[in-house]
Amino acid sequence: MKQKKDIVTMLLAGGQGTRLYVLTKEVAKPAVPFGGKYRIIDFPLSNCVNSGIDTVGVLTQYRPLELNSYIGNGQPWDLDRMNGGVYILPPYVSGKEGKWYKGTADAIYQNMNFIEKYDPDNVLVLSGDHIYKMDYSKMLDFHNKNGATATIAVLDVSLEEASRFGIMNTNEDGSIYEFEEKPKQPKSTKASMGIYIFNWPKLRKYLIDDEANPKSDNDFGKNIIPAMLQNGEKMMAYQFDGYWKDVGTIESLWEANMDLLNPKSNINLNSNQWRIYARNEPHPPHFIGEHADVVESIVTEGCDIDGKLWYSVLFSGVTVEEGAELNSAVVMSNTVIQKGASVKYAIIAEDAIIEEGAVVGDDPCNYPDPSEWGIAVVGRGAIVKKGQVVKPKEMIEPDANR
Repeated sequence: MKQKKDIVTMLLAGGQGTRLYVLTKEVAKPAVPFGGKYRIIDFPLSNCVNSGIDTVGVLTQYRPLELNSYIGNGQPWDLDRMNGGVYILPPYVSGKEGKWYKGTADAIYQNMNFIEKYDPDNVLVLSGDHIYKMDYSKMLDFHNKNGATATIAVLDVSLEEASRFGIMNTNEDGSIYEFEEKPKQPKSTKASMGIYIFNWPKLRKYLIDDEANPKSDNDFGKNIIPAMLQNGEKMMAYQFDGYWKDVGTIESLWEANMDLLNPKSNINLNSNQWRIYARNEPHPPHFIGEHADVVESIVTEGCDIDGKLWYSVLFSGVTVEEGAELNSAVVMSNTVIQKGASVKYAIIAEDAIIEEGAVVGDDPCNYPDPSEWGIAVVGRGAIVKKGQVVKPKEMIEPDANR
């Protein structure tokens, strides 16, 4: 028996995240920690619940174990429902062989049975690797009022940045007449955010036709959206003006964490009106020792701080020993920064050890040539030995034995 829903969310969370390098060597990109106590996927999941959407399919693929375990029954996001809730949807298995998702459209196609179980009028398609707060119910109202086949959320970017995005060219009423994928000479600055609402009966037809085309990339941006435009479907651009960041690179992930410390960045995680929910282990309160110096930083539960901390984000259970100095650093859970160590402009993954006197990263002011500087990264469980120097842009691989 079908359980009728106005809208169902399909959350694409299978990305390998190759541009995050050592940070995604063992986990999928949506499972990467963010902001002291969250993971990236917490943002779209929380947005769904805050928007009144209670049925979410999470499409996993690359290294799904940790992500699946983290989501569990969906209780932290109030998605442990009898009628709806959150469902983990791995690639479809037929016979003896599994079938990987070939593209974003194919991922939805393989899970049409899940969608049809709820007989929705519309389907919301999201990416699991963006940091933002958004009320999808307002976008849905816009979609319905305009009688659109598809509505695509867009964000105004600078003309210089526009060539990095899929650009929606629109009429005065917001209707889309052209889509350009990373144009060299963009005609507008309306960048696609990878957030789509589709009329489900229409989308279903396009997915079936696309799957039958052996030349298709089975991708929304490359195939489904252009096909809809070519057929004259009504497609609308929904303007979003809040904070949004694609954290698909080391630099953008570091920048997004730093934005949490900047009151002018337009991202506020302290609001009770739009909370971001997460699954967190219980920890005692953090402790600031007598030798500590903490300025403009996020320090999460279970931390033990006796060193100097400037403009940094610390996850739970981090230890910073006396004489250690951190500046513009992102340090993930259960890492130890030993005496006299220096960590600057760096990301340190979980369970790492930075031994006494080691140096990780450096201030960009010390590099007249900007191409020589970048964020230093230490992988999960890695050990930076006593006195070792990890230069800017250098990456220390995770320790598989820890």
